[in-house]
Amino acid sequence: MRRLTQSIRFRLTVLYSALLFALAATALGVTYLAVERATDPKPVTQQYRASVVKHGVTIDTLEVAEVDQIESAVNFGTLQTLRTYSLFALGGLLVASLGIGWVLSGRALRPVGAIARTTREIQATDLSRRIRLGGAKDELRDLADTIDSMLDRLDDAFRNQRELIDDASHELRSPLAVIRANLDASLVDAPEATADERARAVTVIDRAATRMSRLVEDLLATARRDAGGLADTDVDLGAVAREAGEEYAAVAAASQVFLAYDVRPGLTYIGDHDALRRAVGNLLSNAVRLSPEGGTVTVAAGTAPGWRWIAVADHGPGIAAGDQARVFDRFWRAPGADGGRDRRTGLGLAIVRQIVESHGGQVALHSTPGRGSTFVLWLPLPTAEGPPPAEPPV
Repeated sequence: MRRLTQSIRFRLTVLYSALLFALAATALGVTYLAVERATDPKPVTQQYRASVVKHGVTIDTLEVAEVDQIESAVNFGTLQTLRTYSLFALGGLLVASLGIGWVLSGRALRPVGAIARTTREIQATDLSRRIRLGGAKDELRDLADTIDSMLDRLDDAFRNQRELIDDASHELRSPLAVIRANLDASLVDAPEATADERARAVTVIDRAATRMSRLVEDLLATARRDAGGLADTDVDLGAVAREAGEEYAAVAAASQVFLAYDVRPGLTYIGDHDALRRAVGNLLSNAVRLSPEGGTVTVAAGTAPGWRWIAVADHGPGIAAGDQARVFDRFWRAPGADGGRDRRTGLGLAIVRQIVESHGGQVALHSTPGRGSTFVLWLPLPTAEGPPPAEPPV
């Protein structure tokens, strides 16, 4: 009973009934008062005895009253009858209004029941169910559409999360296997291994551990970007470009790759300094790794109407036109040219796109197979005249 009285349907029923009852009671009350004031009803207060005489002989006596008192008495009786019928009508109206209110509130809340049933059937492991409420485009339909839209976003997020976990698990399995195999080969199963063999195993293990460490850092960066929380401050994009270059200067020197800079001064931007530096660093990591010995990787930064930009250009193998849109996918793998090793993107470029898009910008790729690639990070500048152009310059 308590659950019933606390339900929205019960409260709507009481509300509908109370409003209808109040309106009817007001109408009947006004009618009653109008009739009372217009008729001046009063009971008979003065009566007289009159004799009925026939042929000079009194044959009967009657109670008589004045005409105006008789009219008042008739009005008084009419008013009494009106009051009695009004009370019965109000009682019947109360019962009828409760029934009608219960039915109407049930019909009005029927979509809410459909929403509740569907949401109860939805589980964290299966977000494929949707409410898809039909009918008029009212507030409840808007609520159902909003919930469906939220479920679409949650389904996409969970699917991306599962794919990321699967891909990360697959990527981590390889370096772990390499580490385990080298440990077994040089330390466990082969205690007589020479110093050179042990040193070579340590080098391979170090390279695999470095790969795992980079992957873990990328996973942490992805998680932070997905969670939001940008630390927006005034950022000097020229300093960001040079700091990222300094981080990879030793790696480039070891690979006999030269770093060049073409950075304009005064490139102030409001954004996340660390995130932008990581985005440029990820581009430099790929550019240095893919550039041939003696090649040059150029880091540039500049401005365009409504935009700031940072670019990283290399003279590596380039990317085919059909693959350029997919290189930003997580752990995307492209077959190697001429039967060579597969080209893998890991999480680096996906994080680059994620960082730039979280700043409201876009990543552009210009590449020609055999002649190198240029990645451009376009970052929008808010202006007093309004937002920047929808598309950055080519």
